[in-house]
Amino acid sequence: MDAHAWDERYAGREPVWSVEPNQFVARECTDLASEPRRAVDLAAGEGRNAIWLARQGWEVTAVDFSRTGLEKGRQLAGDARVEWVHADATTWRGTGYGLAVVCYLQLPAAERAAAVRNAFDALVPGGTFLLVAHDSSNLLDGTGGPQDPAVLMSAEDVLADLVGKDFDVVRAGRVERLVAVPDEHGGASERTAYDCLVRLTRR
Repeated sequence: MDAHAWDERYAGREPVWSVEPNQFVARECTDLASEPRRAVDLAAGEGRNAIWLARQGWEVTAVDFSRTGLEKGRQLAGDARVEWVHADATTWRGTGYGLAVVCYLQLPAAERAAAVRNAFDALVPGGTFLLVAHDSSNLLDGTGGPQDPAVLMSAEDVLADLVGKDFDVVRAGRVERLVAVPDEHGGASERTAYDCLVRLTRR
């Protein structure tokens, strides 16, 4: 899906995603002691994670290739201080960050690797890299998410993207996420979706 398609998707008045941060971003970043307190949210979309991080005291850069998504993020941010940057995650470059977040950026392998390396390279030594994405196993074992295996990934794939980089693995594996799925009676039931989560510390 290209930037124009995402602009169209974000064009509605209501947020496409929840205004709350991703549960794993909130879990992993609450009380995170990374310094400096500068964070980049790469492929930020409407900025839900960037806005949350700003409200936790981070100086945040939100990067996305959809101008419409970024504009909606500005509107949702209120008084949260976020720098909104129009750029593609696969070509953006930055430095001096204590935290880099990549959340549900589902791309084919070569493009994913470029974005993953850009996020990691933006970190200072001691900085935290955090990626959350739809796991490859979700296609058969879970629910929802992209149905194209080419844009799904495992934690092992992400670690392979960073071969040659120097880091310590804090956490890398598959995590479960409960989602509400409508049923035939007009209600909803909970089903399990599977994500990959990779948290690293740059040496």
